[in-house]
Amino acid sequence: MATGPVAPRVGRILVKGAVTIRDELRSLTTSSPARFAVLVFVTLIGLFTVLYSLPIAAADGRRTPFADALFTAVSTICVTGLATVDMNAHWSAFGHVVTYVGVNVGALGVLTLASILGLVISKRLGLRAKLIAAGESNPLRIHGGPVNEGQTVRLGEVGQLLATVALSTLIIEAGLTILLYPSLIWAGVDPLVALWEAPYYAAMSFTNTGFVPNDGGLVPFADDYFLLSVLMAGVFLGSIGFPVIFTLWRQRWHVKQWSLHAKLTIITTVILFFAGAGVFVLLEFNNPATFGSMDAWDTTFQSFFVSANTRSGGFAVVDMGDFHGSSLVVGSMLMFVGGGSASTAGGIKVTTLAVLALAVWSEAKGKGSVEAFGRRIPSDVQRVALSVVAWGATIVAISTILIAQISQAPVEDVLFDVISGFATVGLSTGITAELPDPAIYVLAATMFMGRVGTVTLAAAVAATSRSQLYSLPVERPIVG
Repeated sequence: MATGPVAPRVGRILVKGAVTIRDELRSLTTSSPARFAVLVFVTLIGLFTVLYSLPIAAADGRRTPFADALFTAVSTICVTGLATVDMNAHWSAFGHVVTYVGVNVGALGVLTLASILGLVISKRLGLRAKLIAAGESNPLRIHGGPVNEGQTVRLGEVGQLLATVALSTLIIEAGLTILLYPSLIWAGVDPLVALWEAPYYAAMSFTNTGFVPNDGGLVPFADDYFLLSVLMAGVFLGSIGFPVIFTLWRQRWHVKQWSLHAKLTIITTVILFFAGAGVFVLLEFNNPATFGSMDAWDTTFQSFFVSANTRSGGFAVVDMGDFHGSSLVVGSMLMFVGGGSASTAGGIKVTTLAVLALAVWSEAKGKGSVEAFGRRIPSDVQRVALSVVAWGATIVAISTILIAQISQAPVEDVLFDVISGFATVGLSTGITAELPDPAIYVLAATMFMGRVGTVTLAAAVAATSRSQLYSLPVERPIVG
C-alpha cells in the first residue's frame, strides 16, 4: 500500500536534484568561467586516469600503477608528450585509442572546451559563455575588468570561432593524414597499419603532443624529409593558435587587415624558427652524436626540425640527451616561449615575448607608449605579459628544485624536462621515465599549470575581482 505514493515522490526528488545540479553548474559558468574551465580539465584528467588504469588499456592486461596512469592522463589531456612508460609497448589498442581521443579533446583548449560544455548546460551561447570563449583568444577577459584594446575576436564572432576550432581541427588533421599515409607505405609500413599510424601522427603533430605509435619513433623515418616536413607543417599550424587560423581564414592574404595578434604571432614564430635553427647548427655541427656525422643538407634540415619541435612539437629524430649542454639551454629557452595564444602549444606564448620585446624597445627609445603596426598596446596587456613570465619562471624554478631534490638527478637534465613539461613540449633527456613517484606527481602538476595557463590559473584562484576607487600618492623606488 505504501509503495504507490513513494515512487512518484522519489521521482520528484531525483528530478529536483538533477535540476539543482544543472543550476549549480550554470551558476558556476556565469560566476567564475576560469574556475569552471579548470574544473573541466581536472574532471577530464580524472576520467582518463581511470581509463588508463583499466587492465584492458595495458598490453599485458595488468593494471597500470596509479602514478603512471595519472601522469599519462595529464600528459595526454595537456597535450604534452612526456611519458613515464613506453607509449608504444605499454598500452594496448584500447589504450592507444584513449590517447588519440584524449589529445584531440585537450587540443580544443581549456577555455574553448569549457565554452562548449557551458553551451550544452545553458542550451544557448549567452554572453557569459561567449566571454569564456573570447577569453581563450584574449586572457585579459578572464579578469572581468575593462579591456580597452581591440579584441582578437569580438564577442559576436565567438560562435564562428568555435566552428573554426572544430572545422580546422578536422580539416587539418584529415589533410595531414592524407599526406602521411602514402609516405608511411613508401617507408615500408604495412598498408593496414598505416591506416592507424597516419591519423595518429597527424593528431600528434597538429596537437603538438609528439607521441609516436611505432617502435623507434621517428628514427626509421630520419631520411624521409617529406614525412618530416608534413609533421613540421602540422606542428606549425597547431602552434599558431585558433584565433590566428580564424584571421587567416577570413582575411587570407590581406595582411594589412590581419589583427595585431595575428601579425605578432606569425612574425615572432618565423623569427624564432629560423633563429633557433641557426643556433643549433652553430652549436652542434661538430658533435658526432648529433649533426657532426651528417652532410650540410641533413644538418640544415634537422636543425630546422629540432627548432620547430623544441618550441612545442615534441618530435625528435636525434636523442636530446646527445646534445651539448649549450644546445639544451637554447632548447629550454625556445620551449619556455612556446607557441601562440589559444593554440595547442604551451609556454608563455610568442605574443607575450613580442609584447615584452616591444616594451623594452620603446623604453630604450624613450617612448611613452608601446606601439606596433600603427596600434598602441595598453599598459594592462604589458602587465599581464610580465605576470605570465614571472609566474612561469616561478613554477619552473620550484618544480626544478623539488624534482632535483627528490630524484637527485643532474639539475641541467631536470631543468630541461621541467621546462618541457611546463611548456607542454614533450622532449626529454631521458630522466622522466626514471623519476620516482613523488617527482612524477610534481611534474604532472607542472604540466597541468603550464597547459591551463598561468593567467587562467591566477584568475581561477582569485575569489572576486575588486575595484579600487582611490589612488595613493606616487613615489618612485630605485630599480635597476
